[in-house]
Amino acid sequence: MTAAALQVTGLTVEFPTRRGTLTALSDVTLDIQPGEILGVVGESGAGKSMTGMAVLGLLEPPGRVTSGEIRIDGQRTDRLSEAEMAKVRGRIVGAIFQDPLTSLNPLFSVGRQLEETIRLHSDLDRKGARARAVALMKQVGIPGAEERLDHYPHQFSGGMRQRVVIALALAGEPRLVIADEPTTALDVSIQAQITALLRRLCKEKGAGVMLVTHDMGVIAETADRVAVMYAGRVVEIGTVAEVLTRPRHPYTRGLMGSIPALGARVKRLQQIDGAMPRLNAIPQGCAFNPRCPDAGPRCRRERPPLIQAEGAAQVQPAEMRRFEPANPIPAESPPRDGSGGETRPGLAACWLMTGDVA
Repeated sequence: MTAAALQVTGLTVEFPTRRGTLTALSDVTLDIQPGEILGVVGESGAGKSMTGMAVLGLLEPPGRVTSGEIRIDGQRTDRLSEAEMAKVRGRIVGAIFQDPLTSLNPLFSVGRQLEETIRLHSDLDRKGARARAVALMKQVGIPGAEERLDHYPHQFSGGMRQRVVIALALAGEPRLVIADEPTTALDVSIQAQITALLRRLCKEKGAGVMLVTHDMGVIAETADRVAVMYAGRVVEIGTVAEVLTRPRHPYTRGLMGSIPALGARVKRLQQIDGAMPRLNAIPQGCAFNPRCPDAGPRCRRERPPLIQAEGAAQVQPAEMRRFEPANPIPAESPPRDGSGGETRPGLAACWLMTGDVA
């Protein structure tokens, strides 16, 4: 059986301070299969990038993994030393960061940087590494690849620099790629090219991708599944079609309700009141309960578990009660009460598991 490209189970990351311990990630569980792209979305401060940094073993001190485990291509990596993790980065897991200019060394040509990366993770000699670098440049769509190997980062446009960074990430033929906001600094037309390129190359090479972004449009176009994070926790995860068209968690519904629909009747966009809680002020129970329109007493007492929902989605329900989506969706089957009308997407996730549908 093929190992998952990434398996994160119960991951908790803490930062000890003089005023107490701050929990940045709490019980994060997700997986990525070979050739699959998992989008990770949420507001700033939700823990998206922190999850990626934990997987890469690049947490800033004094941050540390205090519980849970991380497996990349079947190998447990959260217990590796820095020297051991350095051998994993590039060869087993690659990274694409938000700003390509700061990801590249301005003092060396892109060819030298590619060749060094290739030689570090393979047995190729200098000539073989050069040929491999040319092939990678062509694969990522850079014209005149042989000549441009001798160019420096500042001689490339933003979109072309990001293509070089993708080539660097794939140079060691990793099983997993962490892409942290890879298109944020690019204009819309270049964003589409980069996301299409990333999807094509990773499908061809069978690499799993963790795509961190705040852009639901990028997720819809690129990802196979999506995980929604809030306050360091995964609150909903499932297929893109399931989560984007039938969101179950109130936070996911709020995110989707804040996106204008082209061609639809103009109406006031939904907003999520309040702000993401600070790490030193995470509410008891469900972290979203102070902002949730459906919150009840149970939300303030208990943190709901991540459960398996219909349609291969998982959800952490905010409160075990019905809730209406921003845009009601016709049921695929009659509701359990026999009325024959529409059913609420949250019903299956939040009520059927308890048997209480009242």
